[in-house]
Amino acid sequence: MNDSESQKPVKFSHVSDDGKASMVDVGQKDPTRRTALGEAWVNVGAEIAELLRTTGAVAKGNVLETARVAGILAAKRTAELIPMCHPLGLDVVEIDAELDGDKVHILARAVCHGKTGVEMEAMTAVSVAALTVYDMVKSAGKGVEIGPIRLLEKTGGKSGCWTRAENNDGNG
Repeated sequence: MNDSESQKPVKFSHVSDDGKASMVDVGQKDPTRRTALGEAWVNVGAEIAELLRTTGAVAKGNVLETARVAGILAAKRTAELIPMCHPLGLDVVEIDAELDGDKVHILARAVCHGKTGVEMEAMTAVSVAALTVYDMVKSAGKGVEIGPIRLLEKTGGKSGCWTRAENNDGNG
């Protein structure tokens, strides 16, 4: 199933019937292998991209490697950052950050065997990796833009597999 196929009425899982924020009870769910792939784009502009292409670094160090490590660390702390997110025992978080023209393209794959999905871990990983790129290059230019940040696919659980229908090159 993809995002254009869902036509059901919307019910938010983290909001009770009386409108209060609540944590979903996953106690009765069976653990399954769950994966998620998140994506972020960082438009650094031609000048910074050329600097990264030729040296890979700025005054603060290796930008893409630092962003990759930051994303992995962030994924491991997702439940501390997102209020109703369950703490998960992640099996692996893999991050790839590379230049694509004047943009940094970041992909994060999170995997666990659990009762709830790892979408938030993948999305947190790419978000923090993108913010790390921004932080490391901001002294070279303030016009850096982050986005889009989005989920590309997820597997596992009751809802099964989901894949984003459209794809783009970070232009929105």
